[in-house]
Amino acid sequence: MGHTSLDKIIALQRNPANIRNLCILAHVDHGKTTLADCLVASNGIISSRLAGKLRYLDSREDEQVRGITMKSSAISLHHRNGDQEFLINLIDSPGHVDFSSEVSTAVRLCDGSIVVVDAVEGVCPQTQVVLRQAWLENIRPVLVINKIDRLIMELKLTSQEAYIHLQKILEQVNAVTGTLFTSKVLEERAEKQKDEDKDSEVLSGDQVYDWSAGLEEVDDSHLYFSPDQGNVVFASAIDGWGFSVQQFVSIYSQRMGIRAEVLLKTLWGDFYLNTKAKKIMKGAQAKGKKPLFVQLVLDNIWSLYDAVVMRRDKEKVEKVVTSLGLKVMARDMRHSDPKVLLSAICSQWLPVSQAVLMMVCEKLPSPLDMAAERVEKLMSVGARRFDSLPHQTQELKTAFLQCSSEENAPVIVFVSKMFAVDPKALPQYRQRPLTQDEIAQRRELARQRHADRMAAEQTGAENNKEPTHSTHSENLPQDGQPAGLSTAKMENLTLKDSKPADEEEPKEVFIAFARVYSGVVKKGQRVFVLGPKYDPTHGLSMLPEGYSASDCVSDVPHLSCCTMESLFLLMGRELEELEEVPAGNVLGIGGLEEYVLKSATLSTAPACPPFTPLNFEATPIVRVAIEPKHPSEMPKLVRGMRLLNQADPCAEVLIQETGEHVLVTAGEVHLQRCLDDLRDRFAKIEISASKPIIPFRETVVRPPKVDMVNEELGKQQKVAIIHQVKEETSQSRSDTLHMDSSGVVTITTPKRLATVSVRAIPLPQEVTHLLESNSEVIRTLEQVNMSLREGKSLDISLRTMEAIAGLRTKLQSLLQGRKWRNAVERIWAFGPRRYGPNILLNSVEGYQRPSVWQCLGQGDEASETPAAVLRDFDNSIVSGFQLATLSGPLCEEPLMGVCFSVERWDIQSSAPPQHQDSLEEDSISHEAIADNGAEGSSETPAQAERTAAGPSQAARRTEATSADCYGPVSGQLIAAMKEACRRAFQSQPQRLMAAMYTCDIMATAEVLGRVYGVLGKREGRVIQEEMKEGTDMFIIRAVLPVAESFGFADEIRKRTSGLASPQLVFSHWEVISSDPYWVPTTEEEYLHFGEKADSANQALKYMNAVRRRKGLYVEEKIVEHAEKQRTLGKNK
Repeated sequence: MGHTSLDKIIALQRNPANIRNLCILAHVDHGKTTLADCLVASNGIISSRLAGKLRYLDSREDEQVRGITMKSSAISLHHRNGDQEFLINLIDSPGHVDFSSEVSTAVRLCDGSIVVVDAVEGVCPQTQVVLRQAWLENIRPVLVINKIDRLIMELKLTSQEAYIHLQKILEQVNAVTGTLFTSKVLEERAEKQKDEDKDSEVLSGDQVYDWSAGLEEVDDSHLYFSPDQGNVVFASAIDGWGFSVQQFVSIYSQRMGIRAEVLLKTLWGDFYLNTKAKKIMKGAQAKGKKPLFVQLVLDNIWSLYDAVVMRRDKEKVEKVVTSLGLKVMARDMRHSDPKVLLSAICSQWLPVSQAVLMMVCEKLPSPLDMAAERVEKLMSVGARRFDSLPHQTQELKTAFLQCSSEENAPVIVFVSKMFAVDPKALPQYRQRPLTQDEIAQRRELARQRHADRMAAEQTGAENNKEPTHSTHSENLPQDGQPAGLSTAKMENLTLKDSKPADEEEPKEVFIAFARVYSGVVKKGQRVFVLGPKYDPTHGLSMLPEGYSASDCVSDVPHLSCCTMESLFLLMGRELEELEEVPAGNVLGIGGLEEYVLKSATLSTAPACPPFTPLNFEATPIVRVAIEPKHPSEMPKLVRGMRLLNQADPCAEVLIQETGEHVLVTAGEVHLQRCLDDLRDRFAKIEISASKPIIPFRETVVRPPKVDMVNEELGKQQKVAIIHQVKEETSQSRSDTLHMDSSGVVTITTPKRLATVSVRAIPLPQEVTHLLESNSEVIRTLEQVNMSLREGKSLDISLRTMEAIAGLRTKLQSLLQGRKWRNAVERIWAFGPRRYGPNILLNSVEGYQRPSVWQCLGQGDEASETPAAVLRDFDNSIVSGFQLATLSGPLCEEPLMGVCFSVERWDIQSSAPPQHQDSLEEDSISHEAIADNGAEGSSETPAQAERTAAGPSQAARRTEATSADCYGPVSGQLIAAMKEACRRAFQSQPQRLMAAMYTCDIMATAEVLGRVYGVLGKREGRVIQEEMKEGTDMFIIRAVLPVAESFGFADEIRKRTSGLASPQLVFSHWEVISSDPYWVPTTEEEYLHFGEKADSANQALKYMNAVRRRKGLYVEEKIVEHAEKQRTLGKNK
């Protein structure tokens, strides 16, 4: 097919029934971009000979160098299937785990996906991830099994073995899909069961439990990949061939005289051809016969490879070519590389683009076939259910489903990412072809310049002949030179001068990668930009009826207006300008950089809710501090980092408390790409990046039962160690600090106004995990409580309430036993930042404060317990706890999995009642109302008298409140609480927690030992190892500390000669078992570790590295025994 014109594509955009939006998903190096090349070549955009070598959609230089895709890029293709014409918007996505955020942005804009699987490697970790991402976004996948040529050339399998191998791969892919499906059905079943239980509570009688999981009733046949369903293509993209079973069915049904329907059902499966009876029979495997697929399909491909590549049998090749009726050029037949001849034959016989595009057109849904379930999922943002959204919003669902391009249809556009484009690539800056007149004009100018130059050279030669006049001529104005030369020189000068100015002008242009879900987007149209926190209910109530984006001066939070300055058709490396884009298409929008940071929803209807945020699989974990080489270039760096933050969906940019500019990325390759972008595109300055800042967490554990040499710890010795710690700490501040042997720390504020006793208790591991995974729920809970304290009523959706109630019941089930009795109801706060994995417990006798869970039982519980009021300075205790959990005593890293129980909290009333007024005016009253104007409790007589003192005093009291909560006593109490938490933490056995990666490595048997060697050296731990069936590949799953992971991938590749490559994904936090402050105490430990115990203590090594980085005190001896003479002989 020739090159498609822009007009043709614009015409096709108007028919949404024949549009297919799809992305290519796969594990790294499974052949996505090569397949994309073949599809692009079918449109004549690139030569079919270059397909697979050019990697057209990898437009960045580093993508071409590394050979991996790093960003998702789109291209629009035209395909004729039968008598219909289709527009295919193809998005190529990366497979490397570091760039899985790019996959999320691509998947959101599509209705279908092509999942590519390597025929040799099979289902890899990232294949599972992309299948899950497609599943979560409700998009339909089709399968391409690629690199089948490797089964012939590398593994040297026979066609029969290859068939069995392909069957296994299909089973593996279907197993992943089946797991996802089962989990969904079981979730729905659980919800249904919950509703039924509520109904059945009314009915009495025997309970009959239904054990069926509900999987039997649900039809899942359409989900699975099967060649006879037409959603599988077998291909070798590098050799340019691919086929679906249907293609061979159409060939053989005529030749063999078997009905196409019968052949379609039997060509893939355990069927064979009985030549005597001329019948297709079942049970090929049992009878040892060749299955139909092998006999009719694979054998032909194998014999072609055998003739062309293995044996280079010219006669047979010519015979094959004539029998297939192909035309092969003579130079291809004579070419020294057999692969050239092979791809010339295959690309005509079974072109991969034909097979894949035909499958896409027939099997993937058009924008009109969008599932209602998917629409509801997209529109119900946060914890809101779709049916709880306002009526106008629910009406928009029909606009989504109709995907109409009517004039009156509301415009709804989702921007999934912003990408930076070199201004030279924009259509307006592109060089246009010259007209005949312009060519003639330029020719004339060039001739004139050449004549001038020749004349100048002549005069120059004459001047050289007369050296006596040269001194004069230097000082004289250049009259001797012809006018032409001076103008030419001047032109050159002006060109040189003006160049830098021009270069400064075009900044990086950002284009939004978006899809139109409804309505027609026109150039210059004004739309609302809906921020992720925008609430349509709130917006509709604040805006007048019939309000549009053109008269936008609204004060509605999270709602702004913008103009779509330009619309682009994305064509891989190029952009084409468009005037309007109808619904169902993928497009680029220019002029949104001021309004959209990374992703946004644009609409002309304020009733439209913001879409649910994207599901990012990779969490950014690798941090580096960045500074410019020359400090004067700091503003450029700040601007560059702001642009980088906008251009990369996964990178985060933040300024730490220390003033460092920190870049957070998903992994090493991602970090390298971000730094290159900063250097070359966004900041354009020399930058220096620190070593990666590795995050740690600090925690306490239960006292160990055995010591470092697995001897049981004696009681006296354990007490001795604790006393030893106590003595050290109690010497520092004995007057205000007291520690008892059970680990309770009591601290008094400097003026003895308040006393706080705190104990640190390790939380069970499951509770820590629960709190960590539910941080969003805890944050919502905190917001609700804040608004309740301020006296506002907040409209909370049912789903949020269910999530909060679910968290509470899970906590109650996990915190069992005497120690945690009634603990969930006594939770005071979570921390750090009010939603972290640490708990502050209220164990103060006689202090009943409102529960954190008060939003759950507002009606009934409030009447029962009227005494639950906040004490003064309640907030100071919470603030002290937040500060303590934000930076622990080991190396100022956040705490994790620690529960601080406040055992005692007294405030002495030092001021007599009559001086109350003067104290209030001086705003040092320790009876400050800490918590946002909450009522003071009747704790002290001074307060009781103050509340009864009449209206004027009460009014003055409310004025003083705002000043009072920042009085000296409040600050002293915060400091005391923080110190108490830190001391309580130190009184328990303290440990560091390291961030861990899950590491998946595929390696062959011969390099297995080296992989284990590298893992062992870097403190890695192998969890499981299994052999892939039918191959000599092992899959090793290990955990590896993030701190040890830098350079790990490179080292493994070097040691295994590139035969093994790891995929690292952040997994969890793990306690490092060794105590950072451990010293040998018993005789056995002295014998085992020596007096100095200088064998590497991993926790101490990490802790000192962090302390050194933060400029904290590090206890280490730089030189030991300096006065001793160390000679080689003695030092052996």
